[in-house]
Amino acid sequence: MPISPILVLILRLFGAKIGQEVRIKPGIYIKYPWKLEIGDYSWLADCYIDNLDQIKIGKNCCISQQAVLITGNHNYTSTDFDLITGPIVLEDGAWLGASAKVGPGVTFRSHAILTMGSVATKNLMPYSIYKGNPAIKVKDRVMEA
Repeated sequence: MPISPILVLILRLFGAKIGQEVRIKPGIYIKYPWKLEIGDYSWLADCYIDNLDQIKIGKNCCISQQAVLITGNHNYTSTDFDLITGPIVLEDGAWLGASAKVGPGVTFRSHAILTMGSVATKNLMPYSIYKGNPAIKVKDRVMEA
């Protein structure tokens, strides 16, 4: 029996907004389902989603194995070490590579890619491929029909 439809159902019961034909693999961690939105035909592997703030994943996105999305951090300049949060947005067609990490307030524009093991702390431009820590644009993403 496929587990993905069961995971989708459970997440929806806890308030996640999930589109059609979304695939969610076992081993995924999602802190607050009610702060998660996933568009049609997206695919999430066994990733880690620490969503103290909203996370919106568009249509036809891929979140690969061991990827990490974190919407919270602390203000290291404050004596109170205040919590700072920022939403994460992956627009349609974005791809987060295996073991890649995304920090608070980052937006992946349409069809942007963050390669395996890379770290995004700033927005990724559309149809661009990013690599490294911190991630920098290495080339354009060319789509073929």
